[in-house]
Amino acid sequence: MTKSSSIHRVPSAGGVEHGYPQGHLGHLTASEEQALKDFKVFLQEKRAWTPGPPPSHDDPTLLRYLRARKWVVQDAYGQFSETEKFRSANEIDVLYDTIDVDAYETSKKLVSLRNETNVAKYEKSTDTTYSSAKTDGTTPAKLLRLFALYENLTRFAQPLCTQCTDRENAETPITLSTNIVDISQVSLRMFWNLKSHMQAASMLATAHYPETLDRIFIIGAPAFFSTVWGWVKRWFDPVTVSKIFILGPDDVLPVLTSFIDIKNIPKAYGGEMDWKFFEEPKFDDEVKRLMSWENGYTALPPGPMYWRPYDDGKRLELMAVGTKDKKQRMDRVATIPVAFPNHKFGEDKAVAPAAPADAAPTTTTTNGGAPKTVDATAVDLNKLSINEATKGSEGVESNGLSEKTATDTVPPKETTTVQ
Repeated sequence: MTKSSSIHRVPSAGGVEHGYPQGHLGHLTASEEQALKDFKVFLQEKRAWTPGPPPSHDDPTLLRYLRARKWVVQDAYGQFSETEKFRSANEIDVLYDTIDVDAYETSKKLVSLRNETNVAKYEKSTDTTYSSAKTDGTTPAKLLRLFALYENLTRFAQPLCTQCTDRENAETPITLSTNIVDISQVSLRMFWNLKSHMQAASMLATAHYPETLDRIFIIGAPAFFSTVWGWVKRWFDPVTVSKIFILGPDDVLPVLTSFIDIKNIPKAYGGEMDWKFFEEPKFDDEVKRLMSWENGYTALPPGPMYWRPYDDGKRLELMAVGTKDKKQRMDRVATIPVAFPNHKFGEDKAVAPAAPADAAPTTTTTNGGAPKTVDATAVDLNKLSINEATKGSEGVESNGLSEKTATDTVPPKETTTVQ
């Protein structure tokens, strides 16, 4: 792709063969709807799921496993079962509830550890007790700390964005994320120092947080990255690899604006949003409209948080958890209204089978934007090559969050935007 290339919006990756919102609640085919029903029956027979109310696992979560396993119920159960065993053995819920707030914030800022000494200090710090959770004895503590960041994505960021109705398909819950990874300041030595750490983290995330990734855009790739990519891509399954795109300097803004409104792209990447890496998330007007602050809070506190039902399911309350100075925190920070409290997705009429991912035209949009119909075959992002990405790729130091975002970061320099 060259500077003069015509960039067009293309469908969400959504598992490659699924263009969002196909395969998501409110947009299931008859066979997918049946697979969800069969999955619930199968899980109930295995005593792995209870229908509630409230259910032990909601429909968006169950659909993630089905999409990841091509709608084969037994295969989805296999991954679901292994994840539940992992969560139980490592007490992931307890980990998130009791993790030390400072340790949590340090994990978010792992990206700032740019030399071997600092990396060693981080890894040594994870050997100390930072939560009340017991572990399976085999998963490294440094990885378990990063799992708290995935919990934040699925329990804080995505539920918040789900309640925002200024978007297309407003009744469909948000379960995907888009990540902008700026590696312009990462040296080959740093990659090597974090090699085993990143490999294990990516494998565990793929296994236990399936179908939470839509795309990863890698920006600022240095000249050596073509070598690094050769072994990095082996850590991921082919579907995940197909969602990773390496952008050359001339491609950054044209491609990002194909998926994100320019007002939500940080100025460092040619956008209009005044935001720098490590700053607090910049909420858009819709989030500000929904948020009702409580107990003296006027902004998000540091540390882990999650939403839980409140007022008979009509609202969600935001709870700040974790420990501070060895004292358990359980503060209600804010509440928001549930956008569609009485909607029954199971009563939806099944939609027609989804068109192939390369079909055209396709309608899609960015956050809150008007839908646009374009030729989905007009551009093939997979053709963005390593060679192209490394030509003149000097990058910038800052990274940013689009509005409606998860605030947590994963090395080497990643921002999660929930679409």
